[in-house]
Amino acid sequence: MTHTTTDQPPPKQASGAVVPVLAFAGIVVAVMQTLLVPVIKDLPQLLSTAPSNATWVLTSTLLSGAVATPIMGRLGDLYGKRRMLIVSLAVMVVGALVSALTSQLLTMIVGRTLQGFAMGAIPLGIGLMRDMLPREKLGSAMALMSSSIGVGGGLALPAAALVAQHTNWHALFYGAAGLGVLAILLTLLAVPESPMRAEGSFDLPGALGLSAGLVLLLLPITKGSDWGWSSGTTLGLFAASVVVLLLWGLFELRAKAPLVDLRTTARPAVLFTNLASIMVGVAFYVVSLVLPQLLQLPKATGYGLGQSMVVAGLCVAPLGLTMMFTAPVYARLSARYGPKTTLILGLLIIAIGYGGGLGLMDAAWQTIVTSVILGAGIGLAYSSLPALIVGAVPASETGAANGLNTLMRSIGTSVSSAVVGMVLANTAKNVGGIAIPTMHGFRVSFLIATAAVAVGLLLALFLPKTNRPAPQQHTQLRASSEEDEVLERAEEVLRGFRGRVLDATGVPVARAKVTLIDRRGRQAGTTVSGSDGTYALAVPEQGAYVLAAKASGHGPRASSATHSGEELAVDLDLSLPGEVVNA
Repeated sequence: MTHTTTDQPPPKQASGAVVPVLAFAGIVVAVMQTLLVPVIKDLPQLLSTAPSNATWVLTSTLLSGAVATPIMGRLGDLYGKRRMLIVSLAVMVVGALVSALTSQLLTMIVGRTLQGFAMGAIPLGIGLMRDMLPREKLGSAMALMSSSIGVGGGLALPAAALVAQHTNWHALFYGAAGLGVLAILLTLLAVPESPMRAEGSFDLPGALGLSAGLVLLLLPITKGSDWGWSSGTTLGLFAASVVVLLLWGLFELRAKAPLVDLRTTARPAVLFTNLASIMVGVAFYVVSLVLPQLLQLPKATGYGLGQSMVVAGLCVAPLGLTMMFTAPVYARLSARYGPKTTLILGLLIIAIGYGGGLGLMDAAWQTIVTSVILGAGIGLAYSSLPALIVGAVPASETGAANGLNTLMRSIGTSVSSAVVGMVLANTAKNVGGIAIPTMHGFRVSFLIATAAVAVGLLLALFLPKTNRPAPQQHTQLRASSEEDEVLERAEEVLRGFRGRVLDATGVPVARAKVTLIDRRGRQAGTTVSGSDGTYALAVPEQGAYVLAAKASGHGPRASSATHSGEELAVDLDLSLPGEVVNA
């Protein structure tokens, strides 16, 4: 059983620097993903190895990031999100220094693997924001944190290109290590630890099983074009991944404190959000693969734009900048229409960007227009995802749930990289013994992104509608701003119990732990009462439940209640032994 404990000292008052510091940490982590893009074609020469071996420098980071993301999220829920955020950044710094000091392939792969562990910082940052920030700031803050992976990737391209073009390529890793150290120092100074903890132990067998399954799945996805999609190695690894992940799922369903709560993950709000995240990840990575190549191809090809490495990076940089500036726009749109509508709007804008981009490939300024449109759409889509996840899971599972969502995006980018790489390779033309991507290949890649967006739109339409809380005599949840209203709607994925926790004199009790227990004696949800004593808990299904409350200085009390589908107000009086309330 996993639930939240608040038997921790209250956090220090969150300063105004929390959001920019956490967003900066996210951007630093994202830099790792695109750090070597400007020198990809030179890696075999730089590392004195074959091209097929050099790709492991990129594949290793992807695999370790996919494995670390859900694991670090769960460790953050158990032992402190700030603590695990600092650990993630520290491992990244060590990895960057290892890579900076070597030109040997194996050592470089080790360093890049360590750098990938930093991907867990994104869900940890979102979890810290949920635990500490007031509701009126939470929407835009989570949007910025979620978009940081795109912002960092977009801004890193021109910066990395400038460094690689004018100095030794190892300077890229020294710069990344310096940014990581700065992010750690800022986190120590500005970000307090969250008091929220999930009780239980770390699911080591579950972590090993998930890690094995993900490696077996992502390895053939990323290397399939080199090995051959119909080769025995590729098909064998895919089959093994299915078997391992199925066995892992059966184990997790029976575990008392699973690494990933699959029952929560199967809720429509979580399931369709994660599936849509894969499609957004596919769409995001296509532009990062296509436009830099188109811009740098020589004009002699008849369609290449003949730009330098640095200019190509600058033309793609508006993708990340637009994503960053979209965060406050998202907060207002989501406050008025909800995160589901904002996700759908973002996907529609992405579709417009790729559709228009099919005819905007003749000049550098046209690629900038495409980058701006896609940045706006991807920014809105990415910003919507954490709000949908946070609104559908208990606070004790925020880190793990957002870690899984970030993993889904990583799977999307992996699939995008493999498919687009295969398309560009199969449509390339041979010039002087060198394979040159063709305009046909670029356009097919854009069509693939458009198809992924269409699938994402279909999935987003299946997301359950969020309901605004109905007025109740005992409910004092009045939104103080538009952001409050959207978060209330996000939290009402399913109707459930609402009310207040009171002491013997009728005074509201803040930060009391409220646990929902089903008729089988299993925890069905948990939350913490607000400053005015109010709480809200969604129910997974109709039936009989027990609402148990406890707070420092008060004895535990419980009330039984039967939920019949409509929202029910239940006040929990810590001075009474309990009462039965029938809906």
